[in-house]
Amino acid sequence: MKAFAIFFLTAVVASAVERPNLIYINVDDLGVMDVGFNNPKYHTPNIDRLRADGMLFTDAYAPSANCAPSRACVMSGQYGPRHGVYTVGNSDRGNARDRKLIPTKNTQHLGLDNLTLAGALQAGGYRTIHLGKWHVGEDPTKQGFDVNIGGDGSGSPSGGGYFSPFNGGPMKPFSDQYPKGTHRVDIFADQAVKFLRRNQGRPFFMHMAFYSVHTRLELVPEFQPLYEGKDVHLKYATMITKMDQGVGRILAEVKALGLERNTLVLFCSDNGGIRDISKQDPFRSGKGSYFEGGIREPLVVRWPGKVEPNSSCGVPVIGTDFYPTFLEAAGLPVPAGKVLDGVSLVPLLTQTGTLAERALFWHFPVYLQKYAGAGDDSHDPLFRTRPGSAMRMGKWKLHEYFEDGRLELYDLEADPGERSNLAASHPEQAAELHKLMRKWRAELNAPVPTEKNPAYDPTARTKAGKAGRAGRGKGKGRKQSEDAPS
Repeated sequence: MKAFAIFFLTAVVASAVERPNLIYINVDDLGVMDVGFNNPKYHTPNIDRLRADGMLFTDAYAPSANCAPSRACVMSGQYGPRHGVYTVGNSDRGNARDRKLIPTKNTQHLGLDNLTLAGALQAGGYRTIHLGKWHVGEDPTKQGFDVNIGGDGSGSPSGGGYFSPFNGGPMKPFSDQYPKGTHRVDIFADQAVKFLRRNQGRPFFMHMAFYSVHTRLELVPEFQPLYEGKDVHLKYATMITKMDQGVGRILAEVKALGLERNTLVLFCSDNGGIRDISKQDPFRSGKGSYFEGGIREPLVVRWPGKVEPNSSCGVPVIGTDFYPTFLEAAGLPVPAGKVLDGVSLVPLLTQTGTLAERALFWHFPVYLQKYAGAGDDSHDPLFRTRPGSAMRMGKWKLHEYFEDGRLELYDLEADPGERSNLAASHPEQAAELHKLMRKWRAELNAPVPTEKNPAYDPTARTKAGKAGRAGRGKGKGRKQSEDAPS
């Protein structure tokens, strides 16, 4: 590692001025339909301006449908089977009587020996800062960051809610530095501005990982008038606009310091939105599901002089592409021995080339319990996800579920809501994709659970269906979704 660092430090000193600054903005649980440029219900003027100044990827995907595994994939540049982070916490989520299989054991955090994107950039001469939610490990400074503001192993805001004072965790010291009632977004933006001012003379990498808009949901009163009487979840909508305000403050400082033209900004989320809080129509389901609503994300990249303003790209891309993209933008090679599953998006960003046709994959040998039952718009009212794999190749999306071996095939161009399963009517297409999926799993040694769960009760689903129908309309779903773990 020391030799690697010396190599990069030597290589970049002479050309530091040419290296772009890199800002990666990752918003927690923000659905693809939760930004103004995709859905005018939400007020996000700064993000909309970023989109107008950059390239929108219309078919962008998170590498997982919930927080920790998605972040682990992005920061490692690797699909889940390489690092074993498949979910948040344990993999046997939900009631034991409802699980037909014993799921694969989950690894909670990315191993410290797995060189992160931040670590590679740090070794290449970049000053690095993490702000907000980490969830990839306990301490970002042990995984490639020089500075950590608020990051730890938690999946939701630790030490209290979104407003100071904080009663514990890495945000507690800021309780004495800011007035009571200061929002986390404001603290992160303020600390980001201070970092920018201190490091404007050298290349930097900023990971601005807002906890917003993860539950628990808390009203931001200053934005309440924007949404009263509108068809939105009021607390959630005000949190989106508060996050947008933080984005605006950071970008304004970049401009004020004269850094805008030499700064690449990538904005996205870590997974789909919670459907019970914000429907992702026309896409089905939401966070925790491998239907489109659970993995589609808003992705915008601004890079003045390199990326054409107000441009769009329809090539399917995924979060594992960020690692090689940032390395190429920084002029750094892939570290020796580092396996990356994504590809650089620089040819698409600069419109100087295309990507070879490829498949995108998801693997989830685990269970994720329901949020709102039937309101989750998944396969059944018990789980958002049952063990399986998914892939996209061109316009085709294939799902495989390990409990019963069934395949589901969807034409996303004709059916973005994944309502019409074409596996029976297009058996050759399904078989071809399934062959590619099995080959990919074999290459990555992806575990497929097969052991039967002795506690499984085959009548449980019928009982749950009756209970779900009896309980509809009683207003229980939303509270459950706000209080449930990821």
